Amino acid sequence: MTARPLDQVLAHVDQSLDQSLDRLFALLRIASVSTDSAYAKDCAAAADWLVADLRTMGFEAAARDTGGHPAVVAKSAGGAGPHALFYGHYDVQPVDPLDQWETPPFEPRIATAPDGTKRIVARGASDDKGQVMTFVEACRSWKAVTGSLPVGITMLIEGEEESGSAHLFDFVKANRADLAADVALVCDTGMWDAGTPAITTSLRGIVVEEFKVVAANRDLHSGVYGGAAANPIHVLSRIVASLHGPDGRIAIPGFYEGVEDLPADILEDWKGLNLTAQDFLGPIGLSQPIGEKGRLLIEMVSSRPTCDVNGMWGGYTGEGGKTVIASEAWAKLTCRLVSKQDPVKVRDAFRAHVRAQLPADCKVEFFGSRGSAAISLPWDMPVLARARAALTDEWGRKAVTIGSGGSIPIVGAFKADLGLDSLLVGFALEDDRVHSPNEKYDLKSFHKGIRSWVRILDALAD
Repeated sequence: MTARPLDQVLAHVDQSLDQSLDRLFALLRIASVSTDSAYAKDCAAAADWLVADLRTMGFEAAARDTGGHPAVVAKSAGGAGPHALFYGHYDVQPVDPLDQWETPPFEPRIATAPDGTKRIVARGASDDKGQVMTFVEACRSWKAVTGSLPVGITMLIEGEEESGSAHLFDFVKANRADLAADVALVCDTGMWDAGTPAITTSLRGIVVEEFKVVAANRDLHSGVYGGAAANPIHVLSRIVASLHGPDGRIAIPGFYEGVEDLPADILEDWKGLNLTAQDFLGPIGLSQPIGEKGRLLIEMVSSRPTCDVNGMWGGYTGEGGKTVIASEAWAKLTCRLVSKQDPVKVRDAFRAHVRAQLPADCKVEFFGSRGSAAISLPWDMPVLARARAALTDEWGRKAVTIGSGGSIPIVGAFKADLGLDSLLVGFALEDDRVHSPNEKYDLKSFHKGIRSWVRILDALAD
């Protein structure tokens, strides 16, 4: 096999970094806020900018109608390796509160931190324009040096991720043939720390529930009926208290069906990361993990399921007192799912558990349930091993495989509708202030992110 000129491509990345930054800054200047209709033209402008830029590299690119903000679809042939579908998004969060920005959010700049770290500061610098452009610039360097790509690539860059990807799911279903690939590559995640690259191999799924407990047919005078009439707030409180046992496990019968333990070698890797309560909980003013006893903290937040009440209310909550027994009480709840948990089965088990706690004269009503399954990469997936080795080579530190406590529903759609496993590689850091004023992206993350994708594309072609 003829050796590919990896070193020359990496050298091109280094030599053209200033030009790469110029292009990123041009994209960052476009105020593509997807949630606000006042910025619809800006979202279209961002899509058009990407299309024009990708065409200069020989991609067949177009801004495609989705029913909402356009999605950019671009294609380029490549070597004989697997065809990859790359996903990212060009839309950004609103900038509020504007008065907390040190400089205008759509006027990107390079700032130097007290420790000398250089940072790109702008809305979208980290989430997700900077990340998207690491991949685009890696492709550019391959094209500039060799005239082609190591593997065939289709890019799907959407404009509604920050507003729930409302139109993307139907778009993916309607364009299965056009988006066909062997593996999906996603750049919307982060590093383990500033020097340790990471591949996210699992995303927790979710079940969202809202319910109310109802007793009497009206609010009651607590002096007249107290001690005799059922109090829905008391009932709701007991239901919520019954969701967890003293060992931290979720006490809903059948809840853990489909939950699998980590492979032993992965668990050892996670132990080596030494995530402590002091490091993780200390900055938010807490000290003690409350999850399942016998589990690592990193397991609690990455690979174990959760059940959390997000809100409870009922009765009088205004100023002063009002001596009533409320007729109803409400709660909102989310369960984060892992492994092979079935969202429908989890929902049904939760509802059965709630009904089993109801005393006489009380009933429950459920509203607005929705959910999505967890996503996991096969641990022995060859693409995963190649990408991990490529990242290790670039960063000089073993790349870790981690689970994410969050959810990226479109990754589930890639699996369900396209049959694709998704390799999630990102270069964001925890202190990037994503969704907050003064969002930043370390210049090192941008530079070495480009180099990392160069290496990953090379490794995929083997």
